[in-house]
Amino acid sequence: MARRNRRYAYGPYTDGPDPLAPPFDLRTAMDEIGRDVMEGASPRSALQELMRRGMENRRGLDELTREIWQRRSRLQRENRIDGTLQQVRELLQRALDAERDSLGRQDTDDARFREMQLDALPSDAGGAVRELGSYDWQSADAREAYEEIRDLLGRELLDQRFAGMKQAMENATPQDVERIREMLDALNGLLADHAAGQDTQTQFSEFMAEHGEFFPENPQTTAELVDLLAQRAAAAQRMLNSMTPEQRAELMELSQQAFGDPRLSQALAQLDAQLQGLRPGEDWDGQGRFRGDNPMGLGEATRAMEQLGQLDALAEQLAQSYPGARLEDIDLDALGEHLGDQARVDARALADLERELQRQGLFERAADGSLQLSPKALRRLGESALRDVVDRIGARRGERDTHRSGAAGEATGATRPWAFGDTEAWNVSRTLLNAQLRRAGGDPRRLDVTDVEIVETEQRTRAVVALCVDTSWSMVQDGRWVPMKRTALALHQLISTRFRGDDLLLVTFGRHARSVELGELVGLDGAWEQGTNLHHALLLAEQHLRRHPDAQPVVLVVTDGEPTAHLEPDGHAVFDYPPAPETLRATVGEIDRLAALRASITFFMLGDDPRLAAFVDGVARRCGGRVVAPSLDGLGAEVVADYLRTRR
Repeated sequence: MARRNRRYAYGPYTDGPDPLAPPFDLRTAMDEIGRDVMEGASPRSALQELMRRGMENRRGLDELTREIWQRRSRLQRENRIDGTLQQVRELLQRALDAERDSLGRQDTDDARFREMQLDALPSDAGGAVRELGSYDWQSADAREAYEEIRDLLGRELLDQRFAGMKQAMENATPQDVERIREMLDALNGLLADHAAGQDTQTQFSEFMAEHGEFFPENPQTTAELVDLLAQRAAAAQRMLNSMTPEQRAELMELSQQAFGDPRLSQALAQLDAQLQGLRPGEDWDGQGRFRGDNPMGLGEATRAMEQLGQLDALAEQLAQSYPGARLEDIDLDALGEHLGDQARVDARALADLERELQRQGLFERAADGSLQLSPKALRRLGESALRDVVDRIGARRGERDTHRSGAAGEATGATRPWAFGDTEAWNVSRTLLNAQLRRAGGDPRRLDVTDVEIVETEQRTRAVVALCVDTSWSMVQDGRWVPMKRTALALHQLISTRFRGDDLLLVTFGRHARSVELGELVGLDGAWEQGTNLHHALLLAEQHLRRHPDAQPVVLVVTDGEPTAHLEPDGHAVFDYPPAPETLRATVGEIDRLAALRASITFFMLGDDPRLAAFVDGVARRCGGRVVAPSLDGLGAEVVADYLRTRR
């Protein structure tokens, strides 16, 4: 009973990225890629632009890169790398103050002599620490502060190269320091043999068995050990390069005093030299400008340089600007470490999207090796364009989308899934087969609406259609390029899916006219070309109509300018502005020949050019055609609606 009364509350997932969120919307991605392609971008650049821009609820590469650079800038803006030098100076001043205080209480010549020694010390911390190496301290506090300087330098130098060594060497004994020196000697010997080309796997195993505690990363081979150490050593070198010459000289002087023995500094210098020879490809010459107020020790500064290197590498990976770049190149772990789990999820989703677009065959290689939209991709773009057109027609007239292939008719032999509003007859055999297959998969229901397939029908009358679209420069200049292409996509999709018996020809016309395939039109770049050769376009349309004498002829013309070019009998295009009488005479003559074929001709006039309006009004009256002046947003709806009206 208590279980029945239990109440549950549902809300958004808050523990990191939503694990049930869809990784990407393939249809929206194709719409965006298609829009960029229609605006003149290549499919490859359109895909790259989508990756840079991202999609809804998913950051793109540009946003991730911006956050990477912000983090890099913040790291440099808030910190400075002279923390160890500052700490040494403070300890040195504390030691000198304590020693002078002790000497001031002594009334002896020896005390005065020692005070003179302290006053004569070099002004830089490195020289002063070196000179005090043999000084006999009178104050216990001063001696303790001086020894702390040596220990600090040793710990910081080791922390630059080996993770966690600064904490491990706290209160180090002489025996601990000796173990470190033995490890460095063995490591230098191992690297020397590796550089000489010897098989060092056994030597490496013995080294790790004895000194593995210094390497929590647990490398498995000498090469992995070299990679690990070289990355840290290169970061340490970049940190030194980032210092001023005075700071660098002071630090090098101080490093000789680490743990009171110059052999540690010499062993580390030998290690750095070997690593640079083994991994010359690491960034040994770079530097970073730190200008903040937070002082970092040598180990912290080296790790900061490592972070800068990782951020630079991530920025390069996200830029995808190098040859052969792929989204799989992005180090997702490093991205998540610096920008959080959501950044990792966003980058992985982009990579998955790119891979899925390729896997589904939405791109294909052309003969010249370039990437182009596949027929499958063009169908998806056509579906989107037609859906927009139908929505606009329905909103304007109160009509709804219909999946009928014809109004009266004959079965095409094809079937398709039933959709709401369909009235065609069921294909019983296909419907029952779908139900049996679903039940075989474990679904116990005898019949479901998703099983139903209907018989497609085709209208008995056929139409032969020529869509002539203006591709002169004014179409690009005035923002009519993409609406024109989406109109062609929508009409092509409608005819290829609903009126399969109709035959559509796409004709583009600028200085010349030519018939084009849909993919060619979608990817067509706008070019500076003078001339609107409607005469040539209508010639191609007439040839297409004459090849189908048994079909209803339909000519649709989309243009934003009056005819300014015509075709001579020898094939030469003649341009003139204002239009020459020969151009107008040739164009009107072709209109008359189309009218003799009883073609239905509609002009879709874009813009408000009064000369164009006068021309199309005159020829429409002459041939019994129609003139439509649609808005850019309504162009596709007007063309499709006119085509459907003509068929009816």
